[in-house]
Amino acid sequence: MESHAVFTPEMKKTHTILIPSMLPWHFNLLKAALISCGYKAELLDNTDRSVVETGLKYVNNDICYPALLVIGQFINALESGKYDVNRVALIMTQTGGGCRASNYIHLLRKGLEQAGFGHVPVISLNLAGMEEQPGFDLSLKMIKRMLAAVVYGDVLMYLSNKTRPYEAVAGEADALAKRWLANLEELFQLGKAQSLSNIYQFAREITKDFAQLPVVAKNRIKVGVVGEIYIKYSDLGNNCLESFLQKQNCEYMLPGVMNFVMYGADTYLIDYKLYGGSLMKYGTAKAALWYLQRLEKAMRKALELAPFKAPASYAETKAMVKGVIGYGSNMGEGWLLTAEMLELAKNGYNNIICAQPFGCLPNHIAGRGMINKIKELVEDANILPIDYDASASKVNQENRIKLMLATAR
Repeated sequence: MESHAVFTPEMKKTHTILIPSMLPWHFNLLKAALISCGYKAELLDNTDRSVVETGLKYVNNDICYPALLVIGQFINALESGKYDVNRVALIMTQTGGGCRASNYIHLLRKGLEQAGFGHVPVISLNLAGMEEQPGFDLSLKMIKRMLAAVVYGDVLMYLSNKTRPYEAVAGEADALAKRWLANLEELFQLGKAQSLSNIYQFAREITKDFAQLPVVAKNRIKVGVVGEIYIKYSDLGNNCLESFLQKQNCEYMLPGVMNFVMYGADTYLIDYKLYGGSLMKYGTAKAALWYLQRLEKAMRKALELAPFKAPASYAETKAMVKGVIGYGSNMGEGWLLTAEMLELAKNGYNNIICAQPFGCLPNHIAGRGMINKIKELVEDANILPIDYDASASKVNQENRIKLMLATAR
């Protein structure tokens, strides 16, 4: 049997859990959710080229680029001297299924051994019971707080992305989002952020505050960003794509994380209908999806107070690909990737960047492989697939985006 360091109950008080970076609003709130459950946690901020070089040192370049980056970021942080390596633990998600992401945690442990940090525990954050750590209790209380963090993160991301391109005073949207981030972190500590009524109340207040920011009419190209979940959201993964689009005077939109969470629960229901499985797990997934739908309803109801249209619901997005791609195509982002492209294209974001790791089979099939079909359904869809890899040229990527924007203009 595989032997590795274990996160023990005693470590809850002595060890700081290091979290890889991906989404600034969401992951800071997930950190707050962890801290509110009695853990020590810190979000990593090392994102320079040395992270990539460290990843290349300890991970074969044939592996998924997000794995290389996450593992590189962890080991680079441990080597930096910033942390007491005898009092830290690492946490990462483990999805299961056919995606290469299921192997991240084993690759990380192998890399830690090679780097001399084999004693550092790695916590697997998963709902499939793939691996347990005696000192880390993924309780219902923690799950509810993490889901609340996802909702607030989606609200802050959506409102700031819709407001920032048109703000009368540069920087006001991000400043307001940061103030609300600090407020929400405090509310998590007080245990007042996670109930459905709390979520609706604070999401309404956030929306009202954003609606009061002065805006001016500006000519902006609308761009949607989709793709593999890490690459589309992470500055480290996509070479600061969002900052680049801001400089090109774009209004860009990224689908919310809640879509992906609901897709994860829905995937088991679809697989059960297609292939069978455990009735107990089916019931659990159904109950989870019901709760997620309630969270989504509260979020969308709050966003109705904004001076612009709320994004499509998960059910509406899912319905868009009926007869376009099979719901059984659910490895990685699967059919959801196609659905999000259609949803963006039909709601004005017809210029779409599909950001994917080089060699990611699910994304090449459900992303790049569906472009012609989407163009048949949305005639003016302008879709650009871009591969991201350790050896990919940032200049080349940005030049291709500039050509896409020139076509849009």
